[in-house]
Amino acid sequence: MSKIRCSLQKAALAALVLAVTSIPVQSRDLVIAMPNWPSGQATANILKVGLKKEFGLDADVREMGSMIAFAGLDSGEVDIHPEVWSPNLDSLIEKYVTKAGTIVLSPIGVQAWQGLCETRVTADKYGIRDISDLNDPKKTVALDTDGDGSGELWIGAQTWASTAIERIRANSYGYAKTMTLLEMPEDVGMAAVDAAEATDRPMVFACYAPHYIFKLHDIVRLTEPPYDRAKWKIVLPSEDPLWLSKSRAPVAWNAAHFHVGYATSLRQSHPEVVKFLEHVDLKEDEISEMGYALQVERQAPFAFATQWVATHGVRVHGWAGK
Repeated sequence: MSKIRCSLQKAALAALVLAVTSIPVQSRDLVIAMPNWPSGQATANILKVGLKKEFGLDADVREMGSMIAFAGLDSGEVDIHPEVWSPNLDSLIEKYVTKAGTIVLSPIGVQAWQGLCETRVTADKYGIRDISDLNDPKKTVALDTDGDGSGELWIGAQTWASTAIERIRANSYGYAKTMTLLEMPEDVGMAAVDAAEATDRPMVFACYAPHYIFKLHDIVRLTEPPYDRAKWKIVLPSEDPLWLSKSRAPVAWNAAHFHVGYATSLRQSHPEVVKFLEHVDLKEDEISEMGYALQVERQAPFAFATQWVATHGVRVHGWAGK
């Protein structure tokens, strides 16, 4: 009896394996890396919808960090990254774009900036206006929300290159000693800004523009010494385990910009896609509106992108050179 049961189990298992392996797997023409910040999620899906509309190509949008995305672009497992930020990712750009030549950045970029921001009440009521004020415990105690005597400062999401750089800046300026540096997803950080605004509680946080938060609240940027290339030395955690001790950045960020990145191999496999990507011309205010739609209005990225492409059909058609 046991032999019969065993035979039946083996037969059932074989049938299950056959059924699973016979399920057709939907193939994708392209893979688009999707960042975990709102505008990146929107632009990744706009490219997906636009490429389907213009060329009938199916793109698989996969959320992944920039380190993984660059490795995928280099190996050919990923085709497109919608927002490659500089100077955040300059070390990766140097490695894969400049030296290896396996990744290309589109010529049209979006201008941006990065730094530290605060709510209006923080500047006007608590006198925190310059980044040097974060070294003053008498001022930063106002930013303490958990009663431990140190103020809290959101410096970005764990997977962002900018977060490591903000930690370097905090260490260089000295306020890493007076502030607790928090790493958490952007939606959690921005929810804290919303709560601070609603209760007139002071708050300082890492910020960048274009971003919807400037449309939503009265946000002030902290002043700091201007960017000085000679004082800006960044080593990322992926490059050296002693990255923090080997880095220094006691000045403001340099002017930022971001571009669509794509695998060089697309020039051979999909030259029409390359032409399309190199004509994408999103504007700063559009990037802010995308973030607002996804984070404030809670629109799903793909649904938003579908409507956006339908509304901007002539423009998207122009990206394809048609």
